[in-house]
Amino acid sequence: MNNVAIGKQVGVNGDTSGKWRVRYLECGIEGLYDEVRSGRPRSIAEDKIAQVIQQTLDTKPEGATHWSVRTAAEATGLSKSTIQRVWSAFGVRPHRTKSFKLSTDPFFIEKVIDIVGLYLNPPSNAVVLCIDEKSQCQALERTQPNLPLDLGYVEVYTHGYTRHGTTTLFSALNVATGTVLNTFKEKHRHQEFLSFLREVDKNLPGDLADIGGCFGIEDRIFAKHPQDCKRAAELLAKAIQVEVGFGTYKNEIRKWLLDKKCNPAHVEEQMARVADLSSYFCED
Repeated sequence: MNNVAIGKQVGVNGDTSGKWRVRYLECGIEGLYDEVRSGRPRSIAEDKIAQVIQQTLDTKPEGATHWSVRTAAEATGLSKSTIQRVWSAFGVRPHRTKSFKLSTDPFFIEKVIDIVGLYLNPPSNAVVLCIDEKSQCQALERTQPNLPLDLGYVEVYTHGYTRHGTTTLFSALNVATGTVLNTFKEKHRHQEFLSFLREVDKNLPGDLADIGGCFGIEDRIFAKHPQDCKRAAELLAKAIQVEVGFGTYKNEIRKWLLDKKCNPAHVEEQMARVADLSSYFCED
């Protein structure tokens, strides 16, 4: 194989390929190492560079969470620019952090595929809604009116404010059109969540206004017990599919709770939550 053909395979030109082949034939593996380059020799030894990297990765400066260029330069006796070059060469960025969260749900991948698939390839004649809530929004009132943005001035507002408690924001994004429906509720319970979903239901066009099986299925914030929520979601999906009456649905929920030997107070509490679902069922 000639030099040009080898160069195409490894992404270099023929001259470079020929030079490295000659060096290998003359000196073997040793000939493939970099030769001494021209210019001023390196003034910082390899051991010193290793010390800088080891110190940055394995230790912390006193009174700080991470090393900065200045603190590292002071601790090692090198210049700030030298520290910056060493960090850049090894890709060390002590000032940067990232966060992550691992799901314990055994069906997490399947759920991600289903949800992302709805966004990338929604069913025909369907509306894809992204619904979420933000609790504990502070309802603040500034003690003086804000001064608006103007030429040469930034917007200014007073430091003092009056608290009016907290509120909960519910919003739904129509992925196809970009329109957003939102509302504020004083409390943060499953009743408020269901109320917002009914508002969304009313604002959907024609036959698309059917979100009976979408609410609260996996939302642990509005479910006081995950097992009850899962069982209710399963029965709800089946009930809507076969069009059973609301009375039959309630009886199945009550029967399941009693079979679990739940105390009467818990049964009645769960049945009160089930009553909020009546609008999604036909009459017996």
